[in-house]
Amino acid sequence: MGETRKKTKPKASDDEASATGGLASPHAFSLHLACGLSLAAALWIAGAGGESVDLVSDPSRTLRLVWVIECPIAILLYSLARERPAQTSYIRAVVRGALALPAGAMVNALGAIALGAPVGTQYLAKTINWSLVMSTWIVVPAACVFGASWNSWQRIFAFTKPISSIDFMICLPAHGAIIGAWFGAWPMPLDWERPWQEWPICVSYGAMIGYLVGMVASLGFILLRHGHDHVKID
Repeated sequence: MGETRKKTKPKASDDEASATGGLASPHAFSLHLACGLSLAAALWIAGAGGESVDLVSDPSRTLRLVWVIECPIAILLYSLARERPAQTSYIRAVVRGALALPAGAMVNALGAIALGAPVGTQYLAKTINWSLVMSTWIVVPAACVFGASWNSWQRIFAFTKPISSIDFMICLPAHGAIIGAWFGAWPMPLDWERPWQEWPICVSYGAMIGYLVGMVASLGFILLRHGHDHVKID
């Protein structure tokens, strides 16, 4: 009986790894590190790498650099963690992520406008690039991993009930970006007359901070979960 239990428990762990592309804690750390470094690289290129701009002086160009640099890295890495890799090819997951970028940007732009973002030709480029950045952080990873699995999308975004390592990696940074953008919008209507209060500067700073906090939090949950599962298997 004791030998039978030892064989069956690791089997459940193997099934879970198969469903999520075999993602483990070191791979989760590497994926988040790559996304974080790509964000830092984009901001460095904007400010010190020849562009000499930042979110305050030229938000549209800075945000464009962020999604142009980070989105391909996110698509390539999250596609490795796709669900059911035996039935879904890596190329298909990459294509799903690429198609999700403009679709997610449209949803983010409409949501921002509905919540009070300014409309006009002078804000068009800013809104488009901000929406593409938000889509990179929120929609693209889920599209690469889950595809059209409605149950998985509901579990992550409607019910906020992550159950696996990759769920935490998608759920917490995405919610962090959304909550950060929400809090970042609070200073906009105040009459402080600061340049960073303009759309979408403070919203972008808030989303960026929330996204990074979500990545760190997701790694913490993955490590705790890994330790708990290891104790149970032992």
